[in-house]
This record gives sequence, C-alpha cells and structure tokens, in this order.
Amino acid sequence: MVEMQVNVQRLSPVLVEFDVEVGVARVTTELEKAYLQVARTAKVRGFRPGKAPRKVLTHLYGARIAADVAQKLVDETFPQAVTDQKLQPVTSPSVEAQGVEENKPFSYKARVEVLPEIASVTYEGLGAKRPKVDISDESIDKELDAVRRAHSTLEPPKTARPGANGDTVSIDFVVSVDGETIDDAGATDFQVELGAGTLLPQIEEAVVGKSTGDAASADVPMPAQHPHPKLKGKTAKFAITVKDIKERVLPTADDEFAKDVGEFETLVALKDDIKKKLETQAKEQSDNQLAEQLVLELVKANPVPVPPSLVERQMRITEQEILTRARSQGQRVTGLGDELRGKLVEDSEIKVRAGLLMAEIAKKEGIQIGNEEIENGLKELAEQTGQNLAKLRVQYKDQQKREMLIGMILENKVLDIIEAKAKIEDG
Repeated sequence: MVEMQVNVQRLSPVLVEFDVEVGVARVTTELEKAYLQVARTAKVRGFRPGKAPRKVLTHLYGARIAADVAQKLVDETFPQAVTDQKLQPVTSPSVEAQGVEENKPFSYKARVEVLPEIASVTYEGLGAKRPKVDISDESIDKELDAVRRAHSTLEPPKTARPGANGDTVSIDFVVSVDGETIDDAGATDFQVELGAGTLLPQIEEAVVGKSTGDAASADVPMPAQHPHPKLKGKTAKFAITVKDIKERVLPTADDEFAKDVGEFETLVALKDDIKKKLETQAKEQSDNQLAEQLVLELVKANPVPVPPSLVERQMRITEQEILTRARSQGQRVTGLGDELRGKLVEDSEIKVRAGLLMAEIAKKEGIQIGNEEIENGLKELAEQTGQNLAKLRVQYKDQQKREMLIGMILENKVLDIIEAKAKIEDG
C-alpha cells in the first residue's frame, strides 16, 4: 500500500483537483532504488562501475534522478487516488509537482476531467412523432424509370439534330492559355451526358445546340488551387469539336421488360417488388428519425454536464468524417466554416451527453452484451454492407472495432427500451 495523503476538490461537476502527498519513507525508498540503478550503469571517471560515491552521483545525475522519481511517484500514486475516490477520468491529468528532495515528503496537484455523477435519468414518457411511411405511385414510377435507365441503350438520333440535355456527346477539346496550347490538358473522344452537371458550365453551354462536326469554344476561369501549374488562376480557352451525339433510349415498361430485369412474370409484379423495397427503406428512415427525436428529448430531459475533452474528441471524429466524405466526392476542402463548426460543437455535445445518459440507462436496466449479441450484430452488419461474415469476424477481433460494435448494439438496446416507454404519436 502506497503511503500517501489525498485531498480532493471538485472544481466543477466534470473537473476534479487532487492534492497528493507521498510520505518520506516512500520517497526515500524510490530515491535509493534510482541511485542504485544509476550507480550500476554510470561510467564515472576515476571510479569503478558501482563504486562512485553518492555525492558524485548527485552532482552528475541528481536533477535527472529527481525528475524520474517524481514522475514515477505520480504514475504510481495517481491511479490509486482515482480508484479510491471511485472517479472515472476521461483525460490524462494536468500535474503540478514540487521537486523530489531527500528526507522530505513529495507533493503534487493534479487536475483531471471526469465523468459526471448522474444520480438518475428521466427516460420514461418521452414524447416523439413517428414519421409516416407512405409510398406514392409517383415514387414507384420514379424508381421504375431508374431501372429502365439502368437497362437503357445509347443510339444515334433517328433524324440528325443538335445535341440537347439528356444526350451523351463525344467531344475533342484543346486547351490553351494566352495563346499557348497546354498539351496534357486536352482530351479526345471525351464522353459526357449533357445536363448531368458533370461538365463545366461554360463548356456545357457551348456544346448544347451543336451538331456532329460543329466546333465550339469556351473561356473558363481556372481556380488558383488548380493542380495543373499552367492553369492556376488563368483563363483557359477550350477549342471543342463535337464528334458524336447519342440519345438515351429507355426500354418500354411492360411484362417483357419485367422478365428481362428479374424473376417477374408481369410489370405489376416488378412494381410490387419496387414498392416493397421503397417501404423497407422508408420504414428504416422513419425509425432513424424517431430515434433521433427520442435522443434529443432524452438530452433535453437530462441536462447533465459533459467533459469538454469528450466533446472536442467527438468534434474531431465528426469533422474528419465530413472532410473524408467531401473529398471522396471530388470536393477540395481543407476545413470547415465557422457556421458549420458552431453546429458541430452543438451536435457533438448532444452526442456525448446522450452517450453518458444511455450508458447510465444500460447500467440501470442491467443490459449486458455477450458473445451471442456480438455475433448477431456481425450478421446484421454483413447483411447491411454485403461483406463476408467470416472476414467481419476477423476484422472485429480488433479491440477498438469490437468496442465500437458493442457500443452500437448497446445503444440500439437502450433505444428500444426508451421507445417502449415513450409516448409516440403516429405521423
């Protein structure tokens, strides 16, 4: 047992300051150990290994030894002090320590963020409105058109005509800046669908209405961050030649089409299948929106304080997710604007508070996640993502991933309990 005295002061519901004093006996023991270790390994001129006097070692290594012993005493005594106080730190402590001196006790102050004490959680009778699941004929027809488009063909117009929105055109273009051709910026047989928003607006405007063989030109201001060094911040001139125009021909929506796209005997059967899939998607969306409402109501009903470091950690995770998603969509982003960052702070605080409250509910309800629940969670994940179950089992042996999965399963179980006890109005 470490000889020490501890005084604890709560500076806030989530910030605690420890005043710790380690007794002389313990300090003396650790100093003796440290000097003995140094004496064995230190090479001191004029003395054989292990024979250098304590005064000489103190002169040469005293400051380093004192700092090492101070760190060791903090590392060994602080966790015990925290355990004795039954606190749960969420950060490493900020330590202010006096120097270690022989024949004197060693004392230090340590401030650390901790989880708040939650005496009780209000989670019965929360009000929410379940969004209505209603699949319209228009939404079914829209999805059917998407299926037809997926099975469409590109064919030359029966009568020659200029290109229009919806057509797929093949173009050649040469790019120049100040009269100088930029050889590696042009392209040949470049195919693009007009009206899809994938072309630069100036080029699309120049091409729409042109026929096969026509020439067009467009002046396009290039951004200062353009990856091509000769285009950065310049106005590029595009000399365009329309080589080919094709229109998209959708298959007729009839029984034969239904048979072609799947195991359906009739168009009605295909539309029924589309409706069922849309209903499944809509119900999942409705359930998610209901869950979001219940979480917000839970947070409103229980305004417990949250550790700032957990909010900051959640912010960094969410910010990275946003930036990664934006970059995967081809957007060049380096950070978030002030308005979005402000919303991110608010959302992160809600997520952290909800997590603390749901953990407390799980404890009260005696929810435990065993191997069976983890296996069911992996099976569900495999169905959702289309990944191989055996590979997922291997991936989720990783401790961090496993804890994330357990957290999601726990959250879903708690949400089920909250929903069962809530006052839900159908939309």
